[in-house]
Amino acid sequence: MRVVLALLFGVASLFAAPAAAQQYVVQVTVTETWTEVPPDSADRTIAVRRARTPTAIAAYGPFRVLDETRAVLVGVTGPATPAQFRAMLRDYPKLARLEFLECPGTDDDRANLETGRLIRAAGLETHVPADGSVRSGAVELFLAGKTRVIEDGAEFAVHSWLDESGHEADDYAADSPEHLTYLRYYRDMGMDESQAKAFYAMTNSVPNEGALWLTAQDMRGWLGEAPQGTITTAAPTAEPRISYLDLAAASF
Repeated sequence: MRVVLALLFGVASLFAAPAAAQQYVVQVTVTETWTEVPPDSADRTIAVRRARTPTAIAAYGPFRVLDETRAVLVGVTGPATPAQFRAMLRDYPKLARLEFLECPGTDDDRANLETGRLIRAAGLETHVPADGSVRSGAVELFLAGKTRVIEDGAEFAVHSWLDESGHEADDYAADSPEHLTYLRYYRDMGMDESQAKAFYAMTNSVPNEGALWLTAQDMRGWLGEAPQGTITTAAPTAEPRISYLDLAAASF
């Protein structure tokens, strides 16, 4: 939801590639723009970070193909992401797993939800490794997995969306189209009506400037896969930060 997430948070360390795979050290850019949809846009500036990403055999926007059956999401999704995902499936029809490493969110929620439905239609497993970080709009994409795997140590973060007029989720009537868009998506991803409402309320329980952090155990609980753990809320910081990999600096 929101490019969120704003992620006004520190970047999680990325998992190390297999010993046989070459690794790249890339410098993360510090400026990000994102759009909340149905609501719209906002800007954030970030600090420079360094992170690693495994070798890929092909790149399609924020997706990196690791081998014939695995791809990884690293970065922000946008208006072109649905077409990029389709092209990736066309070229690698045996893909079965989509891994989530450093996933700040989206700058186009409509395209993000469309991508989620494409992931579900493709029957992919969504997988978050122990040091994967899935935030804001990327959470919707993780939910799209036909099967979902969360390793201990993985982290998630959510917060309210914010539109270009400065309005957040709580500023809209409960039956507004803005809310119904997300509730319908959660139901399409397998939640019943009560689960969808509870999950959506949880994601909007923290203002856009803040972040609700969830552990692997917390998210499993929301998905009904394990007893729900304690949820930790991160208060807004003086200097919100959101970091993501700038893979344009890496050669594949």
